[in-house]
Amino acid sequence: MAKKTTAEKLATIQQGYTLGGPTIELGAAIVDGEVHKEAQVRLPLSMMNRHGLVAGATGTGKTVTLHMMAEQLSTAGVAVFLADIKGDLSGLATAATASEKLTARTASLGQEWVGKAFPVEFLSLGGDGNGVPVRATITSFGPILLSRIMELNDTQESSLQLTFHFADQKKLELIDLKDLRAVIQFLTSDEGKAELEDLGGLSKATAGVILRELVNLEARGMEKFFGEPEFDTAELLRTAPDGRGVISCLELPTLQTKPMLFSTFLMWLLADLFEDLPEAGDLDKPKLVFFLDEAHLLFTDASKAFLEAITTTVRLIRSKGVGIFFVTQTPKDVPAAVLGQLANRVQHALRAFTPEDAKALKATVSTFPVSDYDLEETLTSAGIGEAVITVMNEKGAPTPVALTKLRAPESVMGPSTDELIRSTIATSPLLPKYGTAVDNISAYEKLTGKGTAPSTGEAAPGRPPVPAALDPSAVDANARRIEEEILGRPSSRPLPSSAPEAWPPAPAHAPAPAPLPQQDGGGMMGDFAGVLGGALGGGIKSMARSFGTQLGRELLRGVFGTSSRRRR
Repeated sequence: MAKKTTAEKLATIQQGYTLGGPTIELGAAIVDGEVHKEAQVRLPLSMMNRHGLVAGATGTGKTVTLHMMAEQLSTAGVAVFLADIKGDLSGLATAATASEKLTARTASLGQEWVGKAFPVEFLSLGGDGNGVPVRATITSFGPILLSRIMELNDTQESSLQLTFHFADQKKLELIDLKDLRAVIQFLTSDEGKAELEDLGGLSKATAGVILRELVNLEARGMEKFFGEPEFDTAELLRTAPDGRGVISCLELPTLQTKPMLFSTFLMWLLADLFEDLPEAGDLDKPKLVFFLDEAHLLFTDASKAFLEAITTTVRLIRSKGVGIFFVTQTPKDVPAAVLGQLANRVQHALRAFTPEDAKALKATVSTFPVSDYDLEETLTSAGIGEAVITVMNEKGAPTPVALTKLRAPESVMGPSTDELIRSTIATSPLLPKYGTAVDNISAYEKLTGKGTAPSTGEAAPGRPPVPAALDPSAVDANARRIEEEILGRPSSRPLPSSAPEAWPPAPAHAPAPAPLPQQDGGGMMGDFAGVLGGALGGGIKSMARSFGTQLGRELLRGVFGTSSRRRR
């Protein structure tokens, strides 16, 4: 094959990146060692929900790339979520000032640079760091994600799912770690022995292991990340009064001591968005672009259930108007099932100091389309602020591979001042809603009798109250939800009464409540089949049972076993 001239290579890039709709401008192509500002490399805004990968060795400019993309997304009215691990991204709230070096760089790219500040919301996990506290309830977080943090094996994860199922059945709200601990302690006590046996598949020994891991989480100071008020992920989709998208920066300064917690919480945010957002189809621009930094932490030693849940979320959430960009060192860090769904690629330089590095380099090159570049050489010689790019064009085809000198951000590349961060947090509309933790009555209080008054008389000393049975109104509510949300038709079931649910249950000397009905084989699918049967007629019960426990769990909880109060 005849070698292409520089002009021919440029023509290929120019043609490939000539796009009709709004775009994110990434930079100017480098061809044969020279920057060509007439060959602009860009990403269609409408294709950003096809997800992407930003990869490269440490120090090659990945964070600056996220910074620059976030600015343009905000300007286009798209909300952005960033995990600010090093604190550098807080500079988005401060306009940058020009310098001679900066002016020379932007001129060489054909970039019309103006210093700007952007609307930023500072968030922090449980108040650990600077920002409005982000908390999740245990029940919303779900058993699969919690198993990930607790590093449980598959058997223990299944047992934890049964524990959540028991709490759901018995109306025991799992708000924080002490609630889950109280439920497990009840199941392993003499009073809970019968309930433990009824669950099936949950041994007392396994429950004890889970309890010890739970206590270990509390000992490591993780209780502050769980509780109320729970963060509503719809807050991530806000726009500023001037129409620009709000950039939410989540900080966790203690990442090195809690890497699993950080990455799993990011996945909870995505899972909650996935469950809450309606289908949107193909939009002119996404509702939210979610940059998931340190993505390799998500997949290290992940269980099969966890990997399947991530794959499902990535595959389906794009139709709800959300784009996800995984940020990591090499594509090898991301499982093939997920990597295959990342249409937009920004690959910074890689290093090949060891045989393992060389192997990763070859694997990375193999994931790019055929190009006019020697990618092995290009990826090892690219400078800071340069990247090899290919994205999906508006017709759904990959654009030509282009080594690109990336545009410069218009806000400060580094942290904003502490004063600005503090004043931004103090004036945040979210602070009154999430700033102060509350401890409402939940499973711990119900099972121990602390903080609650008995309905009649006094509870017998030393004996925790036994949860009440599932009442008919709860069955009606579940049937109505299934008809309306899953089957997509109006429900004839009665609306719930305004009378508050009686709690705590009758004291110990009163007759014990009837056991929870075990319909058609018992367990979660028995309940599910019974509800469907009541809603649609008895003939559907056998069909509902045939769906299996996995589908039942996914219908009654989210794809990660999550279950927000907003969806119940």
